[in-house]
Amino acid sequence: MPETRTLVLIPARMAASRLPGKPLLDIAGLPMIVHVLRRAEAAKIGRVAVATDTAEIADVVKSHGGEAVMTRTDHPSGSDRIYEALGKLDPRGEAEIVINLQGDFPTIRPDNIRSVLAPLSEPAVDIATLAAEIHTEEEYTNPNVVKAVGALISPGRMRALYFTRAAAPHGTGPRYHHIGLYAYRRAALERFVGLPPSPLELQEKLEQLRALEAGMRIDIAVVDTVPRGVDTPPDLETARRILAPLAKT
Repeated sequence: MPETRTLVLIPARMAASRLPGKPLLDIAGLPMIVHVLRRAEAAKIGRVAVATDTAEIADVVKSHGGEAVMTRTDHPSGSDRIYEALGKLDPRGEAEIVINLQGDFPTIRPDNIRSVLAPLSEPAVDIATLAAEIHTEEEYTNPNVVKAVGALISPGRMRALYFTRAAAPHGTGPRYHHIGLYAYRRAALERFVGLPPSPLELQEKLEQLRALEAGMRIDIAVVDTVPRGVDTPPDLETARRILAPLAKT
């Protein structure tokens, strides 16, 4: 897929309730948002930009050679923020694929970012995302770990049937930890942000259920690692331990 057709957008804002100001928190000598930016750039799949409502974040991104676009402060979700950013960065509609990469994934691997494009080789797929197999009972029963339930299409590829915070599916067999990285066809993103929040989305507090309830097709690429999201002070310390070797190179 030519790079000119893909736009990687990283939504970032300061108002995180559990870890305020987290995009600018230091990890191994760099602000967290810069680590995510570097990972996206290293994936080499297209133009990368940070979408933010905070001038301080934009200034930090630009000072490290990245691209930033200012967006409104009242967006209810990262999907809405990247849709506004898409209109500003690509008003002529040249980008066909839009990737939503969360700004709190400083340890995500560039190859995993690339992996999310694979399901879009199937024309019927509207949205692509990632999951990794769950290996512990604690991960399986933890409501903070979103589980992806899907129908196996081919090795390493599933069609999403449901996403849940519950322990699912029941019984023996593989279970999958959903990774919140999405690749949208441009038309799918436009349709998605135009839909009202759905009943299951509101019940589970999982935005992707809006797409499934609307009949949109989400396919999942299975990868072998789960990036550590940074939502709490312990998460931050974990990310610092993982990335500490970078500070010494």
